[in-house]
Amino acid sequence: MDVGAGSGMLTAALLATGASVRAIEPDRRLAARLRRACPAAEVLEADALLLHWPREPFRVVANLPFAHAAVICRVLLSDPAIPLRSADVIVEWDFAAKRARLWPSTAQSVVWNAWYELAVVRRIERRSFAPVPSVAAGVLRATRRRSPLVRPRDAARFEAFVRRGFRDGSRARERDPHAWARLWEESSASARTVTSMTRRGRAR
Repeated sequence: MDVGAGSGMLTAALLATGASVRAIEPDRRLAARLRRACPAAEVLEADALLLHWPREPFRVVANLPFAHAAVICRVLLSDPAIPLRSADVIVEWDFAAKRARLWPSTAQSVVWNAWYELAVVRRIERRSFAPVPSVAAGVLRATRRRSPLVRPRDAARFEAFVRRGFRDGSRARERDPHAWARLWEESSASARTVTSMTRRGRAR
């Protein structure tokens, strides 16, 4: 999937590899041009934030619109039920570097790292783009973990746990995603023990 496909530069390159490509472009004029330029692609004139993602495993290769990159990544990477295998996305350099670092951590990166390994593949200087943006860019790669750090069914509760920890704890940024996953498991185990003891007490 090429999200925010624009004129189809990436779409054409992906098609050239023999891939089956679905191009997402919200602008009607650009979508029409894209259909003419890349007839082998499935072009969807749609807003990525309102998109129904595929039910079968897929990959994303995209030059995301900088203004919407954070929210698009949040939609894609926060929910392990979305069958995303990997994403290589061009985003602002600071965003890529912040999300890929392990320390100091951020709540968002901890959540994403539960399901994906994040890395910055390369830096792209401003002059590589036309028109030239005000900041450099980077390729952020998210690769789905073979073994998630947290059970997917716990996704919503884990995210709430992490965000609560960052809001209330002064040392939250010192823990990497693996430490947060262990803390979650310990907390969940303790909660299950308390619940079990309470139920036994009521039964008596």
